[in-house]
Amino acid sequence: MTTRPHRIAIAPSGFKESLSAARVAEAIATGVRRVIPDAELDLIPLVDGGEGTAEALALAGGGRLVPCTATGPVGDPVASHFALLGGPGPLTAVVEMAAVAGLALVPADRRHPGATTTYGVGELIRAALDAGARRILVGCGDSGTSDGGAGALQALGARLTDRHGRELRPGGGALHELEHIDPSGLDPRLADTELLVACNPYNVLCGKRGVARVFGPQKGATPAEVELLSAGLERLAAVLTRDLAPAFAPPAGTPVDLRTAPGTGASGGLGAGLASVGARLLPRYDVLLDGLDLDARLASADFVITAEGALDHQTVRGKIPAEVARRAQAAGVPVLVLAGTIGPGAQDVRAVGVDAYSAILPAPMTLVEAIGRSGEFLADASERAMRIMALGTRLTRLDPLAA
Repeated sequence: MTTRPHRIAIAPSGFKESLSAARVAEAIATGVRRVIPDAELDLIPLVDGGEGTAEALALAGGGRLVPCTATGPVGDPVASHFALLGGPGPLTAVVEMAAVAGLALVPADRRHPGATTTYGVGELIRAALDAGARRILVGCGDSGTSDGGAGALQALGARLTDRHGRELRPGGGALHELEHIDPSGLDPRLADTELLVACNPYNVLCGKRGVARVFGPQKGATPAEVELLSAGLERLAAVLTRDLAPAFAPPAGTPVDLRTAPGTGASGGLGAGLASVGARLLPRYDVLLDGLDLDARLASADFVITAEGALDHQTVRGKIPAEVARRAQAAGVPVLVLAGTIGPGAQDVRAVGVDAYSAILPAPMTLVEAIGRSGEFLADASERAMRIMALGTRLTRLDPLAA
């Protein structure tokens, strides 16, 4: 009797500042084939709105990347891009905030989220408008900013001023000085443009789980700076609600609560800033996985491998491995997660459908070395996992009661 080849779905995210999701999937496939050469592999690289989103959606949607130069997170010009998608309907653009305001663009010695800006995001939106786009999807993720989208609003023409009428300086550290927002200079094309923000709905702008408190330390903020940023975002939400949001309020229904609505804290509060000019905040996977037929592809697999750079307590709050595991669990398909590092709270992923997880690093090493060799380590870790699974299968055959 012959048996059919194993069907394995490989559905990882990218590794920040290291490998794109596509390269992660290829590295995992390399390791799997060392052990199971005839396996049927379905590579499904996934994006969460962060690095690689514009390119991935352009490839999936028959579009193209448009290179451009914009203001980076520390104020210097950076080479960036946005995507124009193919297909029917209004011309759609994808603006990936990480491509112009991502943490990878902030030098290690300048990681002060009180000073970094989303100004370049607004510039990319204007460039997309200039290209004729009237539907713009903004991918949120991997940000190096915490300015509540203030910089993006300034680039789009809004004036944010202090009590003396002076233009606010860049960065979230100045937001506590905000007194007034003048919307009269906003790009008028925004009124005729569908602006969609693909974001993690778990991220909110203010409160105990506000974005500055949750992500500020990762971006370089000290405890004192976290409190300053939190106070500034509270002030921004109040002034946005008073001066800007009413002009873009929906004709019917409840206006978005810019402090606590799902997604308002996305990318250091960019979600709230864009929501104040009429953007719709959407759960990122509802938008980004559209067209991939992910549920059916996972259900047809015998086994699923997913991956991310860091597996910890935040994974269950909307990260790609948790989303993949949730969908695979519904189909009764087991899931393995490979991670660059494993941190506190990683065990929580079992509750959302992860059957096993493993770190890929073979020994302690510097971050620079780990990033430079991540593809090699992923392939080796995948091989080890497959060999362990093969051993378990053999043991089960020897002792049927062990199944």
